[in-house]
Amino acid sequence: MPRKLIWPTHSDLAIRTTPTVLRDEYLDHMTFRRNDRPLFTEIFGPLVGLKEEWLEQGATPEELDFSAFRYRCPATGGIPVNTGQMGQLCQPCVLAETDEFILSRDSLGRTMRLYKGVATLPLPESGHPVRTMDDWRRIRPLFEFSETRLAEDWEATARAHLAAGRATVVSIPGGFDLPRQLMGEAGVCVAYYDQPELIHDILRTVGDTAARVLDTVSRAVTVDILSVHEDMAGKSGPLAGPRQVQEFIRPYYRRLWGLLAERGARLFDQDSDGDMNAVIPAFLDAGVNCMHPMEPAANMDIVKVRQRYGARLAFYGGIDKHVLRRSPAEITAELEYKIPPLVATGGCVLALDHRIPNGTPLANYRFYLQKVWEMLSC
Repeated sequence: MPRKLIWPTHSDLAIRTTPTVLRDEYLDHMTFRRNDRPLFTEIFGPLVGLKEEWLEQGATPEELDFSAFRYRCPATGGIPVNTGQMGQLCQPCVLAETDEFILSRDSLGRTMRLYKGVATLPLPESGHPVRTMDDWRRIRPLFEFSETRLAEDWEATARAHLAAGRATVVSIPGGFDLPRQLMGEAGVCVAYYDQPELIHDILRTVGDTAARVLDTVSRAVTVDILSVHEDMAGKSGPLAGPRQVQEFIRPYYRRLWGLLAERGARLFDQDSDGDMNAVIPAFLDAGVNCMHPMEPAANMDIVKVRQRYGARLAFYGGIDKHVLRRSPAEITAELEYKIPPLVATGGCVLALDHRIPNGTPLANYRFYLQKVWEMLSC
């Protein structure tokens, strides 16, 4: 019988870490201006089900929320502004629920399926709202500018982050991810060829909106980090190639990064799983200078990436999460390969490359942390 989940939702898996690396040191470290001490963190925490496994293995409450574990991680703070979708096409609702899954409808009208005990985020199955330019024109108001995109306390929040030594972060919709959410993966990939003006119009619209938001914010306070979520690759490579990045995504990125970089922004951080090797040069040309989580199982070897791109690309992640389910000797070998060259060059926050997988023994995770700190303290 499957184990009953105590922590079944995405928010249940949130972890507690104590940032100790303040803004100036973090930004200087990630832009290769100084390399005083290595950084180490846990990016995402456990997969659903792992906390229950660890509880059975004797984990303390502090280990289950990760506050018992030692990291050296940066202090960052988000500025409460919205550059993406505002409003909804329909009221989200649950359509059906079984012991295995929840079927729901989201705010874009898509049918979403969440498999219980396996995932905490649902995936779209059907009902993507955009197939044609007319479809896009109907929903475009959800992505256009209004003053409500800036929370009433956005400036006070940003100034509080800076006063406390936290690096400030703003996010923009992904140049691939947003069209994918609207059209589906196959839809956007075909549209690059059949309906290029549709993709251009989507990115011009969100670019106009983001530019107005970011212009307002960056005139008042320093924005340190521009963040974008793409998740555009798998183990076999990215779903858009260098040509599509150059034609569609680069103008969008360059417009917004150029605005912020002129006013002091230091990091343009892209979140994408999978094998991004084929498009790293194109994204560097588009302004990206930091990537995560750098998954070894998808051929993202941070030692080789550093050798190839040097100080052009910072990153965080890169330690193989799957090795934690193997022997102490294999864990040690992974760390001995990754840690020394990255500590020597800086520009990296060492971390597992994504969520800690089920089947990872608590003893192995404790051993992993012990070995990391032995090597970082040398």
